[in-house]
Amino acid sequence: MRLVGPNGEQVGIVRIEDALRLALESDLDLVEVAPTAKPPVCKLMDFGKYKYEAAVKAREARKNQTNTVLKEIRFRLKIDKHDYETKTGHALRFLAAGDKVKAMIQFRGREQQRPEMGIRLLNKFAEDVAEVGIVESAPRIDGRNMVMVVGPLKNKAEAKAEARRQAQRETDRAKAAEAKARVDTSEQPAMTQSLGDALGDDLQAKLVQAREAAEAAEAAAAAEAPEVEEAAPAAEAPVVEAVEEAAPAVEAPEPVAEAPKAAAPKAEAPKPVAEAPKAAAPKPAAEAPKPVAAPKPAAAAPKPGIPRPAPRPAPRPAK
Repeated sequence: MRLVGPNGEQVGIVRIEDALRLALESDLDLVEVAPTAKPPVCKLMDFGKYKYEAAVKAREARKNQTNTVLKEIRFRLKIDKHDYETKTGHALRFLAAGDKVKAMIQFRGREQQRPEMGIRLLNKFAEDVAEVGIVESAPRIDGRNMVMVVGPLKNKAEAKAEARRQAQRETDRAKAAEAKARVDTSEQPAMTQSLGDALGDDLQAKLVQAREAAEAAEAAAAAEAPEVEEAAPAAEAPVVEAVEEAAPAVEAPEPVAEAPKAAAPKAEAPKPVAEAPKAAAPKPAAEAPKPVAAPKPAAAAPKPGIPRPAPRPAPRPAK
């Protein structure tokens, strides 16, 4: 067999036993990659890793795989301007997303005799969507309808990638605007201006006048305070002397006030007289008679009994 190394180098034609020994020594798998070749081709590789990488590639291919869809837009020959703009906007959105657009005009009645009007309308539609699409099939009659196919300039994969990039740009722009709106206070200089500096000249002058008036009032109050304190001792001196001089006059009546104390025993003599009435206290008056209990009402007269019927005479025996 022809053997290929793990890095793609050519080992040459070797026996199967030697190839198996080399695979065992290098801790790899011996995989036959070309069984129909003469001699067969085998390669040393990690077969598990090879299968995993193949699965990842297949998954990525399916992820990027896109299916182009054919969108259909229908017109009338007498379509209004607003309706035409609305349908053209839908076609632009479909083409920008990578889908094809099939424009169809439906003819009714005698409109089928004027196919040039349909061709003119479809050509105008193709010019309006020329920024994102290109005409793949020219206008053609299909029964009572006229059909034209417009394909996108970008395939669906490119359209999706462009949409993702646009969304990312919008997100970055929003984050930048938010960061700019956020106020950074770390680098701002310290505030050296006070509230008084922000006031006008008139208000500052009024504040200065008010401050000067307050200081003048405080100075006047401080100048009057010592005079009051010096006058206070002069006013208090006569009062103290007057009290001291009046003190002997108050003490003089004390001997006169003691005389009634000696006559106190005489005043005690009437005490026995006062006690006599206690011994001769009148006896308590006789107890008031207890109220006589009211007589009980007489027993009610017995009700007359109900007369009993007279006993019937016993029947006489028959003769």
